[in-house]
Amino acid sequence: MLLLAVDTATPAVTVALHDGSSVLAAESQVDARRHGELLLPAVDRVLSEAGVGVGLGAVTDVVVGVGPGPYTGLRVGLATALAFGSALGVPVHGLCTLDGLAYASGLEEPFVVATDARRKEVYWARYADARTRVGEPAVDRPADLTERVAGLPAVGAGAFLYPAAFRDARAPEHQSAAALAGLAAELLAAGRTDEFLPPLPLYLRRPDAEVPKNYKVVTPK
Repeated sequence: MLLLAVDTATPAVTVALHDGSSVLAAESQVDARRHGELLLPAVDRVLSEAGVGVGLGAVTDVVVGVGPGPYTGLRVGLATALAFGSALGVPVHGLCTLDGLAYASGLEEPFVVATDARRKEVYWARYADARTRVGEPAVDRPADLTERVAGLPAVGAGAFLYPAAFRDARAPEHQSAAALAGLAAELLAAGRTDEFLPPLPLYLRRPDAEVPKNYKVVTPK
């Protein structure tokens, strides 16, 4: 088994290579505006760091974070993962980005994960422990969550951005493909492939850029 994991659903452009037992190499860069520019060079460096004999052709599975996340950045990782899967003839497994952050936390108590959704909102979900999400991800204003998350630890950049709502913010702040790959390796080893998601974007809301409602198409006469 050789898993290539990527995630661009958050400001972190993150890549990892996992052999089913441990992470061979990983890299993350936090830059919300350069997902397309940073991802492929990061994949190349991770493959090089993994060592002699480990190349793209040796990959058996591709793992990708499907969000929730902003429209443009999220699509970069998904399109890249699908392109690799098609070129290599290997399966592409989707995982909720929030699940990767939850897994990386290692918490064994109830908590929440919150990432920055912009527009003064967060993408968030509740967890029973690091491997067990309770319910579906959602997008809300932090002020509307204060009572619902009261007393719960919170991980992710959204928790650090809005301390009034998330009063016990904890690491990790940013997504890690290494954690995403570790979670995927566990699921594959246990035969729990039904827990993977389709490699399709999980937006939860409309794109930031939209065609104006009163837009008029002008055609030459």
